[in-house]
Amino acid sequence: MYEHAHAADGSRSPGSTGHRRWTRRLRGVSVGALAAAVMTAGPALPASAAGTGDAPVAEGGHEAAQAALESVVKDGAPGGIALAERGDATWTGRAGTADLTTGRQPRADDRFRVGSITKTFVATVMLQLEAEGTLSLDDTVERWLPGLVTGNGNDGSKIKLRQILNHTGGIYSYTDDAEFKQKEFGTDFLHHRYDTWTPRQLVRLAMNHRPTFAPGDSWNYSDTNYIIASMVIQKTTGRSYAHEIEQRILHPLRLDSTSLPGARARIPGPSGRAYSKLTGELAGPGEPNSATYDVTELNASFAGAAGEMISTNRDLNRFYRALFSGRLLKKPQLEEMMTTVKIEDMPAFSYGLGLMRLTLSCGVEVWGHSGGIQGSISQSMGTVDGRHVLSLNFNGDWNVHEQRLVDAEFCGA
Repeated sequence: MYEHAHAADGSRSPGSTGHRRWTRRLRGVSVGALAAAVMTAGPALPASAAGTGDAPVAEGGHEAAQAALESVVKDGAPGGIALAERGDATWTGRAGTADLTTGRQPRADDRFRVGSITKTFVATVMLQLEAEGTLSLDDTVERWLPGLVTGNGNDGSKIKLRQILNHTGGIYSYTDDAEFKQKEFGTDFLHHRYDTWTPRQLVRLAMNHRPTFAPGDSWNYSDTNYIIASMVIQKTTGRSYAHEIEQRILHPLRLDSTSLPGARARIPGPSGRAYSKLTGELAGPGEPNSATYDVTELNASFAGAAGEMISTNRDLNRFYRALFSGRLLKKPQLEEMMTTVKIEDMPAFSYGLGLMRLTLSCGVEVWGHSGGIQGSISQSMGTVDGRHVLSLNFNGDWNVHEQRLVDAEFCGA
């Protein structure tokens, strides 16, 4: 049932070229690069082991994962931390430095900005509201937010809530806007890092552009979708999406190190520093001799529900384990979340409702999300039964090959 993929309207799988535009924005992983990585990162398992959802572990523990962590740091990331849990056993890995000035080493309990991993939390709240009868994922955006998605060929009356959660509505991503990228991801960031953005400002920026395709015709990752989702949550509950996440997820699961900072610029301690090349393309390769900037403090309202959250590896693992075990969603809603859209030419990757599915090089299938924001690249992945989960973070946003670590942990290669 989880392998069944369809467009948001229940028709054909989306094709076209929309997915090719998923450059690194607030999530930290390019689909193209990620798909290539999972197809080539390691040797295949024997047929008896492939696809079982139960990966082998490197002999003696997690040597392969630790080696992968160190290799990513060697290739340019300042530092990295990882936490894997399999059953009752845990492994913590760290490498490099958390602070280039003081030389402080990374700590296992360091907090960091998780970027688009935020999206899984937002989608979970939307699905809870559906289960409660507050809304239907077949409702249109126009029903809840009249007049918001309009102009330049945009029409909220033709886009369903399900399509904003699985990125098949065709809405342009505001993070693709050239001026926005220069202001937030280029060196202009140094003058605008404390600016406050409202959700309406961000959506209005997207409405300056034509849709990338007609609703249901293709797939394209758009951060605008989750800004809209947060506005729907506000409209239907009368409370902010951050409040709903706190009350429905953070407090019940005791995710005490996770927060939604809004306009607050500092990361609560303990935390390392976050670094960027500020090339204008988040997580781009950067120039070999380009300057490295400390971007730890920033007003994340420009990311909002698309990627503002702060967390730790332990909290992220706990969240995904609870999600996959059914503690947060009823069975019909969890099945909806894990009903994925196939991505043309990328058989190893598909996308559900705020949730990615990856088939790794060894045939193991993992679920979760990746995330990137200035100075931070993260990923949380787990097997569908929640027995084996991994969360990781690197405190630099350039030339980061975090997929090596995922493949090493779940494939033991």
